[in-house]
Amino acid sequence: MLSNPKDFTYNELKTLLFSFGYKEVRGAGSRVCFSKEDHKIKLHKPHPGNILKRYQLDLIVDALTMKGLISIK
Repeated sequence: MLSNPKDFTYNELKTLLFSFGYKEVRGAGSRVCFSKEDHKIKLHKPHPGNILKRYQLDLIVDALTMKGLISIK
């Protein structure tokens, strides 16, 4: 079962997604895209801090679940 951390950082997200083979592609401003083959996860880097918001974590969990990389059982 996945936990719901309130202090998950952008740097931790990068480490996680890099371990799944994603690459970071920076966009304009705070936009960023993590790309792996034909799959993309788009979001805005958190600012002014480094902690991801709950909706961002939900988006990432949904994307990784749909891709079959994680299970939320």
